[in-house]
Amino acid sequence: MVEDYRSIADRIAADITAGRLKQGQRLPPQRLFARRRGIAASTAGRVYGELARRGLVVGEVGRGTFVRASPLPPGRALAEPVTRAPVGPDVDHPPAPGQSELLAAGIAPLLRPDVLTEATRTAPAAGTPAARQAAAGLLATAGWHPAPDRLLFAGDARQAVAGALAALVRPGGRVGVERLTYPLVKEVAARLGIVLVPLATDEQGLRPDALAAAHRSTPLSAVYVQPTLHHPTSMTTGQERRRRLAATANALRLPVVEDRIWAFLCGAEGGVPLAAYAPERTYVVDGLSKRVAPGLTVGFLVVPEGHGEEAAGALRSGGWTAGRFALEAAVRWIEDGVVARLVEAKRADAAARQRLVAEHLGGLGVRSDPRAYFAWWRLPRPWRAEAFAAAAAERGIAVTPGPVFAAGGPGAEGAAAHCVRLGLASAPLPELARALRTLADVARTGP
Repeated sequence: MVEDYRSIADRIAADITAGRLKQGQRLPPQRLFARRRGIAASTAGRVYGELARRGLVVGEVGRGTFVRASPLPPGRALAEPVTRAPVGPDVDHPPAPGQSELLAAGIAPLLRPDVLTEATRTAPAAGTPAARQAAAGLLATAGWHPAPDRLLFAGDARQAVAGALAALVRPGGRVGVERLTYPLVKEVAARLGIVLVPLATDEQGLRPDALAAAHRSTPLSAVYVQPTLHHPTSMTTGQERRRRLAATANALRLPVVEDRIWAFLCGAEGGVPLAAYAPERTYVVDGLSKRVAPGLTVGFLVVPEGHGEEAAGALRSGGWTAGRFALEAAVRWIEDGVVARLVEAKRADAAARQRLVAEHLGGLGVRSDPRAYFAWWRLPRPWRAEAFAAAAAERGIAVTPGPVFAAGGPGAEGAAAHCVRLGLASAPLPELARALRTLADVARTGP
């Protein structure tokens, strides 16, 4: 009896699912596959076609058929996992059309044996001269041009934050943060034994008087801020407020860790960094994960003059320095214009997603910058964040409850108890539109 091609495809699919065939592994040429299996070449072609239809393999002209990366699991329409834990992972890594092809072309020269030998050596926290030049050019903006010799490199921006805080704050030290802050900073602080102090904000962001009052009460070791597209509210602090914050930090002689991971979406409109007003005490954090992709990325840490060695030491001791291959890839992507092209595509994509938010959630209390990849939603009463997240999950949609972002423990969660954050980056636009319509219906219906 002739074996059906679908049965053969089922067995190959099982090998892929079980990991016996690895992602990126090349399958035999179809004629060789047919000989090994004792089947006709036409049947082998149908097997490979069935595997491709299921999204398990991909054919590349002139190279063969390869096991492809596993598809994303369903049910993550807004790209945020439902979590009751103090910290939830952030998966806002927006793709761009043709992104993989651009990235592959950029690193192809690294795969030559002679180049690969050099690219797989270790690299110090200061990276390479080429990496420092490329990163300084990428991060430069109106009113601020970091010196290449002030650049250090981490595995990603989160590790750059950890390195800066580890260099600045001893265990038990206090760090001021906006009362709603990036959840992974809470996790980093807990692991380093750092106490986060929530500081009052208003429509312009962190209040200088709140910073000064907290420091007078019990001295702070540093302050961590996100003045451009603040996570989770997407607020951007104006220039006058930035000048006042920098003046306050200078007067208090207080180090500042400035997180600019989303500032690339704003371009020149994102404002002059705090580092331009307080260069002698500001540590700037940025990275490629949002601009490019999360799996092969580099974090940037711009340090004040004279503080490079202590920050480099913190990165080394934490195991947070960037890999040499990632540095070499980053240099090529920056110099070849790949990063610039991806940034432009992602700015347009973010704007399109925000238009969907305005269309489907307009008038329902959503606050969002039209350039951001996320939105902050103050829910209609009597909805509470956890109940709404559960109701959304029942409909296959994941959102993040607002208290996840509250700094300072349970007492600080009151302002976020009726809010959720929507991650907009990862879902295809039609799926995002359907999810937003569903959430609007849930909000109007009530708990």
